[in-house]
Amino acid sequence: MPASEIDSDELEELEQAAEQEELEDADLQALIDEAEAAFPEERIKELKRSVQELGIRGWVQHHVIGKKFNIQHFLIAVGVLLPKELRDSDVPVEALVPVLKAVLIRLLRQRERLAQYNTPDDAVNLIKTARNIVVLTGAGISVSCGIPDFRSRDGIYASLAGKYDLDEPENMFDKEYFMQQPSVFFDFAHSIFPSNFKPSPSHRFIKLLEDKEKLLRNYTQNIDTLEKAAGITRVLHCHGSFATATCTDPACRHKVQGSEIKDAIFKQDVPQCRVCQKRKQDARSKQGRSKKQKTTGGASWKDQEDPDEEDDALPGLGVMKPDITFFGEKLDSSFENALNADRPHADLIIVMGTSLQVAPVAELLTYMPHRIPVILINKTPILHFQTDIMLLGSSDQVVQYLCTKLGWELPKPDPVKEAVGADSEAKKQELSRHRVAPAIVEPARFDQASYIWLWPDAEADTLRCAAQAESQSDDSEQGGNGGENPDKEEEEDTTPAGGNMDAAQ
Repeated sequence: MPASEIDSDELEELEQAAEQEELEDADLQALIDEAEAAFPEERIKELKRSVQELGIRGWVQHHVIGKKFNIQHFLIAVGVLLPKELRDSDVPVEALVPVLKAVLIRLLRQRERLAQYNTPDDAVNLIKTARNIVVLTGAGISVSCGIPDFRSRDGIYASLAGKYDLDEPENMFDKEYFMQQPSVFFDFAHSIFPSNFKPSPSHRFIKLLEDKEKLLRNYTQNIDTLEKAAGITRVLHCHGSFATATCTDPACRHKVQGSEIKDAIFKQDVPQCRVCQKRKQDARSKQGRSKKQKTTGGASWKDQEDPDEEDDALPGLGVMKPDITFFGEKLDSSFENALNADRPHADLIIVMGTSLQVAPVAELLTYMPHRIPVILINKTPILHFQTDIMLLGSSDQVVQYLCTKLGWELPKPDPVKEAVGADSEAKKQELSRHRVAPAIVEPARFDQASYIWLWPDAEADTLRCAAQAESQSDDSEQGGNGGENPDKEEEEDTTPAGGNMDAAQ
């Protein structure tokens, strides 16, 4: 039976298992006929529109829980065939809901672009009129601060390749690996600890949205706490941050401010939990007194209560781990709770500095009503989610352009004394004097796609490849003319020369 949650890969595995059962054509057609009778095409369209408006949780509550809703028939009607063990009528709803949710996510990804929005001027007008903007940010907005992203050619994963005896660079942020070898992470952590960085123009743009009472919430995937340094208060750290650290011992879970482990991180030491250390010392003292009272007769006096046995357990137990979400750890409920609270109110979504590769945060667009416009501000395009306006280039350059068009001035960041790795007083004074001079660079439209606009540092290679593949596909359908359309004139490539194939996150 499926787990409480399944992802797209696990859904595909279930579909493959169903295919391998080699169902007879007649039996398969009978299932399809039953499903289509229960869920005609118009009903399916209605249910798809409903999930776009209600979201997955609301949709399941409204249509499924306590209702006569045949999940198996619905899944077949939308093209998903499950193995026989999940098609039986006696399968409980609780076993099918995780599969249903995964299918609903797949359906929500089929977002249609809002064709009325196309240009940078449209983006400006959307920002000007919006009152509840959801901003989703990734590592790309912090690159100009000197903080590397993850997936670019010069990013964190590239720098880890071949180092620390890691099988994969991602192991650096794997919880199981951390518990086995915490020293590896703490040898590296100083390089990403937010100590001497200042907010970028992109951070200040989000602060400006908040100051103008337009920001509903900033969902950030970043762990650098620069949102706090910029003075943004309506922010949710989806993947945690260095702002706090928690003991890895489930029986302890002692929490401290991130500043308390800063010295250990920069010394490349493994910060131990003081509470656990004191408990072990007290236990050893008690054991020592007990030892003097025992007659050992030459045998070992150690027993199962020996505190030293804890030292032979996982090396990562009792370590103060920064509260950043590693692979293998679930997001806490704050993400889903915030999403459910925000979706009825949001009127614009801005995606900045992220390639939307890491679930579940990457699924944010699928959870929001599809009528809400989506603006992408990123160096690289996103092709697996449909956005309405793509403004491709460094996020700092794009937001400076938008601010100038809006007649706005980017604010000075407010230094925060409690920020992790707070700057020196001289650094704060330098920061307070810093102003960003508007730099207007007009973008160029990509090919004939009226909603894609490129700044000089945009990385559009994937767009060009996709356009070329589509063109070749169209040519192959022409037939009889060598795959070429003689009526089509060669178009001038107005796309600025792209750089490398860096991803924003």
